Amino acid sequence: MKSRLKRLGIPLLFGLIVVVPPQPFLGLVHSGYTHGYGYFMLHDAFSFRRVGGENLPADMHLWFVIYLLAYTLALCALSLLPTRWLAAMLRGTETLLAGPGLLPLGTLIVFAIRMLPGDWTDTHHFLNDPNAHLHYGLMFLFGIALRRSELLRLAIAKQWPAALVAGLVGYAAVALDACFYPGNVPTPPFWQVPVIFAKAVQSWGIMIALFGIADRFWNVDGSWRATLAEAVFPFYIIHQTVQVAVEYWLMKQSFSALTEFLILIAATVVGCWSFYLIGREIGPLRPLIGLNRHRRAKPAMVEVAAPVLH
Repeated sequence: MKSRLKRLGIPLLFGLIVVVPPQPFLGLVHSGYTHGYGYFMLHDAFSFRRVGGENLPADMHLWFVIYLLAYTLALCALSLLPTRWLAAMLRGTETLLAGPGLLPLGTLIVFAIRMLPGDWTDTHHFLNDPNAHLHYGLMFLFGIALRRSELLRLAIAKQWPAALVAGLVGYAAVALDACFYPGNVPTPPFWQVPVIFAKAVQSWGIMIALFGIADRFWNVDGSWRATLAEAVFPFYIIHQTVQVAVEYWLMKQSFSALTEFLILIAATVVGCWSFYLIGREIGPLRPLIGLNRHRRAKPAMVEVAAPVLH
């Protein structure tokens, strides 16, 4: 718990105080807010009220870290249960999913959660988001089980091609819905349940397929692996603020859609890499961007044995 509080909690606080505020500020400016950034930070950013169209303080994309930290703390509490109880939970998961039920049962679970009354949206109100917690929480626990279960890994190694086909079929149905009913055009009532089911097929199928593909083809080390793995969290912390700031500038230009897209992609890549490469070299900044306080010696590259199942 101490480790997760340091690795998730410290960057979360840094992100909420330093990284996130430019996003709601630019949103307010776009809507007619006349005060400067200093005034915003002193009077509005942490006022715990609605200013203009923004609920402040804002968590924006860092909702994900809040949820992940909460689930991790819950897992710490769960680990205090008797060992035999935890082993029984894992065996039950393996009984349900480490066999022919992996694809159909997993899809039905996702579909059932999506069909529950209510919904979850990008507002991500942690204290009023039961459907999202059921969905994300179960996925979190599935990841924990997969880390500890060779039977689940073997089931995925065997079934990932079928999962890939199912996921692509589900994606095709969702894409067709977006083509026929784009933007704010509502999906007809008769088509809503099939689309929800297609989304469940797509999300579960593609996730299982990606696990299987990674295990089968990418289960080797490489010279860039450690750097890329370390950079993931700093990239996540900064990426949306970079995108919002650059897009705010782009809105005032007269570029074509393609040019705007390419500029946004390039600026996001440069901004994320700069944030990580600079932050990792300054000791006091490392914990703020989700890294260990001190850099570890670079390990020798290790070849990982490829799985025996094809």
